[in-house]
Amino acid sequence: MDREHTKIVRIGEKKIGGGNPILIQSMTNTRTEDVQATVAQILELERAGCEIIRCTVPNMEAAKALAGIKRQIHIPLVADIHFDYKMAIAAMENGADKIRINPGNIGGADKVKAVADVAKERGIPIRVGVNSGSLEKNLLEKYGGVTAEGLVESALDKVHMIEEQGYDNLVISIKSSDVMMCVKAHELLAGRTVYPLHVGITESGTVQSGNIKSAIGLGLILNQGIGDTIRVSLTGSPVEEIKSAKLILRTLGLRKGGVEVVSCPTCGRTQIDLIGLAAKVEKLVEDYPLDIKVAVMGCAVNGPGEAKEADLGIAGGIGEGLLIKKGEILRKVPEEKLLTALKEELDHWNETVF
Repeated sequence: MDREHTKIVRIGEKKIGGGNPILIQSMTNTRTEDVQATVAQILELERAGCEIIRCTVPNMEAAKALAGIKRQIHIPLVADIHFDYKMAIAAMENGADKIRINPGNIGGADKVKAVADVAKERGIPIRVGVNSGSLEKNLLEKYGGVTAEGLVESALDKVHMIEEQGYDNLVISIKSSDVMMCVKAHELLAGRTVYPLHVGITESGTVQSGNIKSAIGLGLILNQGIGDTIRVSLTGSPVEEIKSAKLILRTLGLRKGGVEVVSCPTCGRTQIDLIGLAAKVEKLVEDYPLDIKVAVMGCAVNGPGEAKEADLGIAGGIGEGLLIKKGEILRKVPEEKLLTALKEELDHWNETVF
């Protein structure tokens, strides 16, 4: 089922599925019991563009902390539950907008029913999460190891466990660190369910390797019309996850807004610190809600031509550079004032639009 036709699920004030926008999710790495630290991180993530946040709930103290967290944030709060069904119930009682569980590891049918009953009573969706590391022994034997087919069968088995309790307000996630296995699993699953899918490449690695794996995996999945929410899982700051997710969605044409920065590769003609300048420009544009493209070029000779597809651009040379708009040179600028000149033009553009 493509995202235009998946079941609509409400998470707090947000809706996913049924053609609603793909939402960006992340997860806190603070101790959930530390309300002040957790709230501070969530607010930072909100400013970066996070639209759903997940917190781990390993104990009752963390479950109770959700109430204090919820009061101070502005996006839906998801509780991540492992093994103890009591934590799932406590999390819902303390304000979680959604819970993430694996019904296969929280106990028997009676435990699943207890969780489903509270979720039904409160109208709280359940995200059924399965990953390659949790695949059951019988499925490992059936398929000869971890496979896409096994992941899908495991996920649908868990979904049925909750459906049998009379509840179908569900989201599904199946994750693997094997990118192509994950892609295949989502292709198989999308053809067998109407529930919205949360998509991500789990344990993808550091910012560099994780971004590459996530861009390939998410790109292949999302471009087929599959996926309703996403997380770029990185070993690093959660803020980096949001930046990467936004860029992946924009690159695929699935989201507009935010300044796109393009820059040329360095070569023998480069006569400025292009790498440093491009990094400064990326930092500068983060605060502008403009749907435009900004080019950073290292050669004042070819810069205007190379930047003609950008809305704004700067190109550097020895001692001076150029400020460019739609491929036309606006003026020459001293090298040390290139960034300032670009900021002034961005401010003017922002004032004109808003």
